[in-house]
Amino acid sequence: MQDAPTPAKSKTLATWLAFLVGTLGLHRFYLYGWRDRLGWAMPVLTLIGLAGLRRVERYGQDDTLSWLLLPVLGFTVAGTMLQAILYGLTTDARWHARHNPGLTDPAMASHSGWAVVIAVVLALMVGATVLMATIAFSGQRYFEYQVEEARKISQ
Repeated sequence: MQDAPTPAKSKTLATWLAFLVGTLGLHRFYLYGWRDRLGWAMPVLTLIGLAGLRRVERYGQDDTLSWLLLPVLGFTVAGTMLQAILYGLTTDARWHARHNPGLTDPAMASHSGWAVVIAVVLALMVGATVLMATIAFSGQRYFEYQVEEARKISQ
């Protein structure tokens, strides 16, 4: 009895999954299966960051724990946007060599088109914005904390 051939992994689908629901790790599960540890870490990191966002809403920006947790969400989103960009910019030949090694018929291989380009452009815009906002928020809170501590010492 012969095993059924595994369907070819689409670069377009993987790129869009990383862009749209990357923080849930669905793109990792699509490419590497349910045993992928990084795929399971993504929703955990997202929930940690969302807890920080919830604390900011509830206690304001002066809550120390919130400004430690919130960047986790920002860096997770930026990281998944980077993965979407990397998937989209991988050449079709390299993609199939890595994710579809058993593909013997070149006609069965998918070819990326404008959908991948659009996903990469959107991921670049969202990822850069989220990364800059995360760095700005973290830096601002860190330096404000340093000023507060310096005032306590000087009094």
